[in-house]
Amino acid sequence: MVSSGIYREREKLKRSTLLFCFILIAIIVSPLFLVALNVGVDEQDSGPEFFVGVEYAYDNDSVEDCKALIDRVKNFTNLFVVDSFGITTDINNLNEVCDYVYESGLYFLVFFVLPHKLQEDDWIFQYNFYPHIWISKAQEKYGDKFLGSYAYDEPGGNQLDQGSSRMITAEDVKDYSEIAEQYIYYLSLHVEYFTHIRLCQDYTVLTADYALYWFDYKAGYDTILTEFGWNHSRQLHVALCRGAAKAQNRDWGVIETWTYSNDPYLVSGDELYDDLILAYHNGAKYAVIFDYPETDFSEYGILTEEHFDALEDFWNYVNTNPGKHGTEKAEVAYVLPENFGFGFRNPEDLIWGADADVFPEKLGQWSADELAEKVWSDVNQLIDEYGSSLDIVYSDPEFNDDLKRNYKELFFWNKTLN
Repeated sequence: MVSSGIYREREKLKRSTLLFCFILIAIIVSPLFLVALNVGVDEQDSGPEFFVGVEYAYDNDSVEDCKALIDRVKNFTNLFVVDSFGITTDINNLNEVCDYVYESGLYFLVFFVLPHKLQEDDWIFQYNFYPHIWISKAQEKYGDKFLGSYAYDEPGGNQLDQGSSRMITAEDVKDYSEIAEQYIYYLSLHVEYFTHIRLCQDYTVLTADYALYWFDYKAGYDTILTEFGWNHSRQLHVALCRGAAKAQNRDWGVIETWTYSNDPYLVSGDELYDDLILAYHNGAKYAVIFDYPETDFSEYGILTEEHFDALEDFWNYVNTNPGKHGTEKAEVAYVLPENFGFGFRNPEDLIWGADADVFPEKLGQWSADELAEKVWSDVNQLIDEYGSSLDIVYSDPEFNDDLKRNYKELFFWNKTLN
């Protein structure tokens, strides 16, 4: 822990020094450089305010299948997410696919995780290149079309469900404060690998998740995509993700993912269209449709013609209704207790990846299970009353003043709703 802290401080100092030198040289060498830099910023600011596209995901290493999906959607999307280990861990495959996406005129993100070595010859993810070097070159090669890195996946969900990639075991800590601190610290080590590679252009570090958005942002992510899937309430998770993003001045989005574990996998085309409209009206910056290509369900994996039709209809809606983006604004917020890592899938959901009785200490006037029950009841009552006008946020000394400025009314977890 001590050596990691020293390393992080040293790296921060190094980056600060390099940035200072860069700026100093730019000023001294040529005023024209600053003019060029300003032009670049202006051009970048004129880019899309909303991105919609598909994600080619999981282990499939077929470059040709990936290209086929790009061709299928490029006329009614502006974003492609490359998330196939067989492509993203092989530099030749990755370069070929990214060149193709770029030539197709799409913006794109690439999925990465930290190269993690377990033993001498045992790697969890084995790259034949160094991701941070590729990312630096990609920012120069592809310009603003390369939006950034999709780094790690579902960190909050893994923590909540105690998956193999969880940050910390809930039973090993004494209270919510300690587990929140450790979760943020260990996740930040993953995120920092990708955030420190920024050049002058806008570059985002993003992930998708279905829980603990507030703490993902605190660990350093620029953008979280809340997952639309299963039987989860769309509006509730929009309120959680959008609220966290607004409080911490970040971007947010949605990703349509599994609803069923077998055929038909995704929601219907009509339901997909409704979900995309919901995201657009609620102000999401990104809307992504997950595609798992390793199935014979259809020519393009789990995406079918009705999904492509819905996506094209939505694309037409976006282009004919630019003023509708973000029209459903949150004016009120429900404030959760500090560090309360509740999953929000049902009133008995886990807290930080453990049953409520793991934490014997009282939080306020309720025990953990009673608190979860009240919070669940409160947020559903408020969603019924306020709909898309509601955000869900956390009591947090770092952001409490911002919450008062951002919303007309705050409802607190330790108060009784009218």
